[in-house]
Amino acid sequence: MMNAWPKSSSLLKSNEQWIPGGVVSLNRKSDPNICFVSGQGSRVRDLEGNEYIDYQAGFAASFLGHNDPDVNKAVRAALDNETLLMGAGPTNLEGEFARLFCESVPSAESIEITTTGSEATYHAIRIARAVTGKEHIIVMQGGYNGWHNDVACNVISSLADIGERVSPGEYPFDSLSAGIPEGHSSLVHVINYNDIDSVTYILQRYPVAGILLEPILQNIGVVKPQPGYLEALRRLADEHGFLLIFDEVKTGFRHALGGYQQLCGVTPDLSTFGKAVANGYPVGVIAGKKKYMDYFIHPDKNKKVLIAGTFNAHPLTTAAAIATVRKLAAPEFGVYDHVNALGQLLENGLQDIFRTTGRPFQIARQGSAFCVYFMDHMPVDYHDILKHHDFAFDKAYRLKLIEKGIFNFPLPIKQGSISYAHTTQDIEETLEKTQSILAAL
Repeated sequence: MMNAWPKSSSLLKSNEQWIPGGVVSLNRKSDPNICFVSGQGSRVRDLEGNEYIDYQAGFAASFLGHNDPDVNKAVRAALDNETLLMGAGPTNLEGEFARLFCESVPSAESIEITTTGSEATYHAIRIARAVTGKEHIIVMQGGYNGWHNDVACNVISSLADIGERVSPGEYPFDSLSAGIPEGHSSLVHVINYNDIDSVTYILQRYPVAGILLEPILQNIGVVKPQPGYLEALRRLADEHGFLLIFDEVKTGFRHALGGYQQLCGVTPDLSTFGKAVANGYPVGVIAGKKKYMDYFIHPDKNKKVLIAGTFNAHPLTTAAAIATVRKLAAPEFGVYDHVNALGQLLENGLQDIFRTTGRPFQIARQGSAFCVYFMDHMPVDYHDILKHHDFAFDKAYRLKLIEKGIFNFPLPIKQGSISYAHTTQDIEETLEKTQSILAAL
């Protein structure tokens, strides 16, 4: 394909003089690399002046849409009020946000606020180790839980690096980064999602402090829990004395005001949130049962878990979060009804279109999050996708959509996200363009 984005390519090349790789988060690097400069609602524009209907939304962060007017109004008010970052004492916003959050999420008896989701999962693992006195943790093959040593592994691994499916059993620690001590990675056990036998296998061999997982595996599309899976994890946590930690940084407020845990009816010990909580402003939340959260203020120095951060609950971010949660909770906006209806409209339309191609496909969707898999059954874990999904066709499909002004991240099996700002017309245009590119493909 000819370079249709010469200005973006030039910018990336220029950035490489000052930034390794030219991008400050290498998760953003893709082919093509497009520089987006502005956005409103469901639409974004790039450096070349092209407009797109956006389904990327900051890896699902802008749930209300880009530059939501109510969120922006709250941030501007914080600026006009000369709200400041002092670094001494409580702020007048963090308590209000904490109350709203705990009223929204049933399992949240108290919270702490961080700047990123990665920091939140970092703290959750620390609490689990402090509470249990154990050091080993379990994470999911194909899950993404942040950048730190415990979880920087096995995100989208090749079969050559992790080997064939094993159950019960575990997979090699496929590191995303140099600089992780080998002794540290030996404390991390990678298994497949939806595989209870492998959880039991690890529990029989190691002292496990916690299991950390997305309750829906959304780093690799939309892989849902099998019936009874999350309930079994809850039971094993109670029986074996480890903490069940839901990473709801992506699922969080996107699927329900109380998180996906509200929908599935399984209560974790700790949860982490981010992204949609402040409609894309940089915030992370760790929430959970008070008896565990109070390890941040434990009277015993040897059990106290550190939390610190100059920018935790930054006033502009916290103002955005308060406005976001209020809007999500307000019946007059009907956020969840709207996005769920659009999700159903998109799913139905894609089903109709792909049925005519004779190609195997599955439309996986949870509310406003969706993914098209090119395989003959709905995937249950990462190995299932590796073995059966047509990655080459997926890549070509995404590139053709981008050329037509429909932006999904140009990497196979990445989730698409509908926002509250999307309209029926956006969905209909997406379906029309999908139909036209499939003829070309």
